[in-house]
Amino acid sequence: MIRESLLEADRIKHRMDELRSEGVDDNDQQMLDLSMEKAKALRPCVNLTAEDKVFLARKIERPHIDDFIGALFTDFFQQKGDHLYDDDPAIYGGIARFHGIPVSVVGHRKGHTAEENVAYNFGMAKPEGYRKALRIMEQAEKFGRPIITFIDTPGAFPGIDAEEHGQGEAIARNMAKMSSFHVPIISIVTGEGSSGGALAIGVCNRLLMLEYAVYSVLSPEGFASILWKDSGRHAEACDIMKLTADDIRDAGVCDEVIPEPLGGGQENPKRLFGSMDMAIEKNLSALMAMSPEELLRDRRKKFREMH
Repeated sequence: MIRESLLEADRIKHRMDELRSEGVDDNDQQMLDLSMEKAKALRPCVNLTAEDKVFLARKIERPHIDDFIGALFTDFFQQKGDHLYDDDPAIYGGIARFHGIPVSVVGHRKGHTAEENVAYNFGMAKPEGYRKALRIMEQAEKFGRPIITFIDTPGAFPGIDAEEHGQGEAIARNMAKMSSFHVPIISIVTGEGSSGGALAIGVCNRLLMLEYAVYSVLSPEGFASILWKDSGRHAEACDIMKLTADDIRDAGVCDEVIPEPLGGGQENPKRLFGSMDMAIEKNLSALMAMSPEELLRDRRKKFREMH
């Protein structure tokens, strides 16, 4: 496991942040030495196992949708509520510009602290969240705006209230509607992409995945519990499930894997944002060259060819 390497890198980063708060310049010899120590600590983070990648995908310091919107888009205007019942903070989105192009962005929301995660329900959306996402996407369809979704969830919220409010229907409706849109849709799996909670905003023309993201029918712990009645065998499940970005690309589901810095996107967010920007621009340009009818056929063909 890479946990020890990341813990050591985090310890060094914390010390560097302390020095910066004291006014020490990044070019100071002490800072340069610490930077070299951090790079050395991250060296073992190569040839990662599937279990390692699941660990990275769930890391709380990993960039989330707030970070992506702030770094990749301009003129963001948040849209709230499903116009039926409530606003679900586990889904975040609205209107923005990408390189000057009006787009609609929406995705699962996680936090960088325990308090934020509780407030955002750990990215597990309720029906209100998926109906909010659909409202944002239907508006994009109406005004001809491309849709960019960010997937990062352990699954849809499984609570009684969610079932009472129509969780299954909300997910199914989103998938049906997205399959009929005539605008470009790009989905990016940035952390965990599990179960119907991920698919509810994942019916797209192009599916991109960050290098250490995972995409699967359920969590490794859930898989192990069902198959072996033992959630402790989750590491074994990670290998069997073929859930890494490389596995999903090899299966023909993922269209492009976006490289991450050594040790994960949290180690160098600016570098990650640059890679994401190039990938989104390339795929969006190709899709915007298609007619509405071609986009619809392209999306349906993509999913019909999955097996």
